[in-house]
Amino acid sequence: MKTFLYEPWPWYVAGPLIGLMVPLLLLLANKQFGISSSLRHMCAACAPMKIPFFHYNWRSERWNLVFVAGILLGGVLASFFMPMTELVQVTGETTAQLKALGVEEFNGFIPTDIFSWSNLFTVQGLIFMVVGGFLVGFGTRYAGGCTSGHAIMGLSYLQWPSLIAVVGFFIGGLTATYFILPLLF
Repeated sequence: MKTFLYEPWPWYVAGPLIGLMVPLLLLLANKQFGISSSLRHMCAACAPMKIPFFHYNWRSERWNLVFVAGILLGGVLASFFMPMTELVQVTGETTAQLKALGVEEFNGFIPTDIFSWSNLFTVQGLIFMVVGGFLVGFGTRYAGGCTSGHAIMGLSYLQWPSLIAVVGFFIGGLTATYFILPLLF
């Protein structure tokens, strides 16, 4: 049992566990699963400003902040009490394709040529981390939720906007991978 906790769980175990959160939250608490809205709740709680977007009853969403805090605490406890002995590796095919683009250094599955503190202060790092982070944040707000929220919660509700958003996420990811990423290396 102990080794099962130390290894990545297969999709057919982790996926249904995540998927079961949706009906559990709905049936037991009448709440919708979502993480990206917690940033709005934190801003409304910590920095009461005159911005209308932050003027709402954020206290009714405290459960969401507790949920996000539990995710953070779980990650910290897992890294402290269950350190990984081996780094998770990407497939050889993915590594070969990234090396063909010029990405040479990896720390497990993280390409350090792209994601490192030293790369942050280069033009390429600025594009990847700062501009990319802004686009993810803007896209999350513009789409009315993050990829997980739309794919897990929105599709389970059979919401047409979530289906459009998820298709758009995939198109955007494929476009970035096959057309934009090669231009940046």
